[in-house]
Amino acid sequence: MRSWPVEGLGGPSTRAIRFNKSNTQSFARTMPQTIDTAESQVSTFSRPDRHTLSIRTKNEPGVLMRICQVFARRGFNIDSLVVAESRDSNFARMTIGMTGAPEGLEQIIKQVNKLIDVIHCFEHTSDDSVSKEMVMAKFLVPKEERTDAINIIEHFDGKTIDLTHTSIIAMIIGESAIIDSAIEMLSQFEIIETVRTGQVVMARGELET
Repeated sequence: MRSWPVEGLGGPSTRAIRFNKSNTQSFARTMPQTIDTAESQVSTFSRPDRHTLSIRTKNEPGVLMRICQVFARRGFNIDSLVVAESRDSNFARMTIGMTGAPEGLEQIIKQVNKLIDVIHCFEHTSDDSVSKEMVMAKFLVPKEERTDAINIIEHFDGKTIDLTHTSIIAMIIGESAIIDSAIEMLSQFEIIETVRTGQVVMARGELET
């Protein structure tokens, strides 16, 4: 029996996953060493200076460009961007995942909030919100290793959405750190391509996102 980090409401936790005798040895030979120690488990699920902003705006042309200009001037890189109409079609909701020094984050939030078409801009953390994203990963897998690949997908509560004699397309939904770890685990096979949606976020309880 061996355990790996999995998603929980309070952050990564562990779940035991059992393999049958026929595939345990082959899986162990291909298992990355990065998950063998507690220190490496933490590094797998953490990325420094990652921030998540939720921005509510008027649903008008040019708003996204003006917001992106604020980020560019401050030297923040946008890692993911999800934009969609809100329940009221006159407004839109943006979720921006970004990487950068925390010292400039407060100024970015202030400047975005000053834009005429912005209703509000908040930073969210795992303490006050729930975030998810989806990834689809297509990879080549020999027939004799297919069971190992499916075990990894199921470990991350994913689904096999396409299966051929030589390839698998997996779909996994979770927090960004979980998605990162799933892709790392699947990289022992030959990954052809991955497509990520970017994360969406919602505030916990009665707080406004």
